[in-house]
Amino acid sequence: MAGLGNSYLQLIDLMKRSGADGSVEANVVEALHTLNPVMKDANVITCNQGTKHLSTIRTGLPSVSWGQLYKGIAQSKSTTQQVEDTTGFLEGLSTVDSRLLDISKDPAAVRMSEAQPFLESITQEFEDAFFYSDVGTAPTKFHGLAPRYSTLASPNVVAGGGVGSDNTSIWFVTYGDHATSLIVPEGITAGVVREDKGEQRVLDNSGNAYYVKEELFRQHVGVCVKDWRFNARVCNIDVSNVIAGSVAINPLMRAAYYKMQGRRNYAIDNGGAMIGATRTVIYMNRTILEALDAESTNDGSADNFVRLRPMEIQGEEVMTWRGIPIRDTDNILNTEAAVA
Repeated sequence: MAGLGNSYLQLIDLMKRSGADGSVEANVVEALHTLNPVMKDANVITCNQGTKHLSTIRTGLPSVSWGQLYKGIAQSKSTTQQVEDTTGFLEGLSTVDSRLLDISKDPAAVRMSEAQPFLESITQEFEDAFFYSDVGTAPTKFHGLAPRYSTLASPNVVAGGGVGSDNTSIWFVTYGDHATSLIVPEGITAGVVREDKGEQRVLDNSGNAYYVKEELFRQHVGVCVKDWRFNARVCNIDVSNVIAGSVAINPLMRAAYYKMQGRRNYAIDNGGAMIGATRTVIYMNRTILEALDAESTNDGSADNFVRLRPMEIQGEEVMTWRGIPIRDTDNILNTEAAVA
């Protein structure tokens, strides 16, 4: 059986290692793993400055020269730039009437059923921020991917040809300490913390008191892109044209694939497991994945050949393109404005 996490520490792995203090439990991890594709893949590192992470990004290489006997070596150095990434936190508070728990045969199941919408809401908000958040307009959040790849002048952005407001994107994201990572503040547990606040006295709409059991859900998280060359974005994919069948997805993905610095930095062993220091994952929504699937099941001519095939990864069937896992997520919108 293949496994993405066999040689790579993931966010879900860290959550599983959390202490048995009620902050996290197996069903929470499983729920988040199901709801949030990014959590299946992302690695996590601790911020090096409290709630912020300072990265030194290399912007230029040193010069070298051919040597001569009895001649010196010209001095040179690389150029770097420091980038500071911030974290934010999401919170939710679940309340369940204590009387409902008293008459329930399985109070824990009742509380989990009430917790599930909060977990889903947190994962939806997190993924939306992962792709789209801009701290320039939303300072309480973290800086997502789209603001970092927001112009066609970027070497790692491929234009899909759309010009209206019904566009979408495909993302190639490479996870690794020197590529893209999720970041958490120093001393904070990775992932969503579920904290039992016990029984609390609350008031109804008429001002009458009753008692509830409260649970707090909180996630601290941010994104660090240490080397932008390891990611790529296909933007301006006109959704209406994709549905009409007039846009070919595979050529756009091929163009993005060859722009990435780290496209060979992952490998698949004989069992189908991803190995190596980094791992690349493709994100797209179900509209684009369906269109790509349609391209792979056409007449089979050379012009229409698509490198798409299913693989078993950690017990689930995952579609892959050129051996790279594809995750479909509806948090990648079909209503993106055109990137200029």
